[in-house]
Amino acid sequence: METKNIMIVGVGGQGTLLASKLLGAALLKMNYDVKVSEVHGMSQRGGSVVTYVRYGQKVYSPIIDKGEADIILSFELLEAARWIEYLKQGGKILVNTQRMEPMPVIIGASKYPDDIEGKLKNTGAEVITGDFLSVANEAGSSKAVNIALMGKLSTLFDDIPESIWIETMNEIVPAKFLDLNKKAFELGKNC
Repeated sequence: METKNIMIVGVGGQGTLLASKLLGAALLKMNYDVKVSEVHGMSQRGGSVVTYVRYGQKVYSPIIDKGEADIILSFELLEAARWIEYLKQGGKILVNTQRMEPMPVIIGASKYPDDIEGKLKNTGAEVITGDFLSVANEAGSSKAVNIALMGKLSTLFDDIPESIWIETMNEIVPAKFLDLNKKAFELGKNC
């Protein structure tokens, strides 16, 4: 099997690391060789965070180069634009339409870019967008946006049955948040 490359990108505090842990563990349950590499950046200050998840029969490196990602999961619009050049031709990018203004925009030194969705579509990528913050709020907490996105991401993996995703959540998500996260996953999947 050819190695597959997934990038999970977002802003510190959005739950990208839990999402990558969930994806990596689900892939391991399917007997893939999995490599995960986390690049935190300024994650504690709302900075860019990216995680590489590579899987296949045998994976030698956790790093994904420009033009190699099969799927990019973006927790925020501007992060999708920042990382789009890593998507391979014919790849898919799943984007939460939430906007989180970076510091230059907050202090007025820069402007948040217009029509990011249109610019993403102009690259030729298959762009899947949704308001997953609203989905998480519907599930019961804005903090479940990561799991709502994982629910939608799960629809791009024909080889991982829903039972594996749920089993993995049972093992990784703290018990007190499990029901909320299962609801967010289901709502996200059907979004």
